[in-house]
Amino acid sequence: MGRQPGFFDVDERLRELSAKGDDLERLAALVDFEQFRPVLQRAVPRSDGAKGGRPAFDPVLMFKVLLLQAMHALSDERAEYLIKDRLSFMRFLGLGLADPVPDANTIWTFREALKRAGAVDALFARFDAVLRQAGYLAMGGQIVDASLVAAPKQRTTQAEKAAIKAGHIPEGWAAKPAKLRQKDRDARWTVKFSRAKPREDGTPQIDIAVPAFGYKNHISIDRRHGLIRRWLATDAAAHDGARLADLIDAENTASDVWADTAYRSAKNEAMLVGRGLVSRIHRKKPKSRPMAARTRRANARKSAVRAAVEHVFAHEKGPMSLVVRTIGIARARLKIGLTNLAYNMRRYVWLNRRSAPA
Repeated sequence: MGRQPGFFDVDERLRELSAKGDDLERLAALVDFEQFRPVLQRAVPRSDGAKGGRPAFDPVLMFKVLLLQAMHALSDERAEYLIKDRLSFMRFLGLGLADPVPDANTIWTFREALKRAGAVDALFARFDAVLRQAGYLAMGGQIVDASLVAAPKQRTTQAEKAAIKAGHIPEGWAAKPAKLRQKDRDARWTVKFSRAKPREDGTPQIDIAVPAFGYKNHISIDRRHGLIRRWLATDAAAHDGARLADLIDAENTASDVWADTAYRSAKNEAMLVGRGLVSRIHRKKPKSRPMAARTRRANARKSAVRAAVEHVFAHEKGPMSLVVRTIGIARARLKIGLTNLAYNMRRYVWLNRRSAPA
């Protein structure tokens, strides 16, 4: 039979969580979240209380709620429940057992306000400044890549798909506002190719083509620290190579740029030369001819470096379970941007633990 809980039991349990290693506690100790307040107040101005009603939740607290959602793949309802349930979440948010917790509607409303204000870029830039002030400068060159972010598949006819692709509302949808609200007209289909390795005897195997629907997360990380320095969100059909110029971090201390063959083009090579950068982009296989041995070896050396960016995507799609369950590119962009920001915060905690004296 359980004993009557004592006054200091919560503090004791929190000490036990700290002893086991609470990354949220480490993050709260490393980052002064008050630095984000000016951006948040501009994006979500608070009422002066003249009309009465319940006081609004602090915008910094609400921002931290969105980070918890990004780090743990939480819906608004699940976030509300777990904030009430988990002591580690309460401590990160600065809440006590008796304090009110934002409900799912409040979380949704705050996120919508951030979306309308386009504040995710300013928040990401603010934390990038924190990283640089802490000594984590962009060094060693940069690695660029893109990853598909799945969204719920749409049940549409071929005629409806053609209308959406042309930028029109399909016939009959405008007369059904409820249906129109539930249709994502910004996400796109694409095909992801997976190159099959030859058999041991050298016989080629059939490549795999997998259709995918949703968006893309385009990122540039620095080679030295593996932190995301630039990012873009597009529909899944957007061409990777056309985004290279926008992903280049001019503040990186080295000139090397790594990327896969999707980014190699005469235009991109000229752009890199014009910016004083060195292309480490993979070379494509010549059409109807075998790839030269030295080119294959050079590509292999580049792959050893470029693999670092795949670890970022693996973390975002694995522990952080990045998917888009909202409607429209604006909400998808906010979701992807917050995930990239949350990833950098987790990486920041890891980098500090690695460099701390034993």
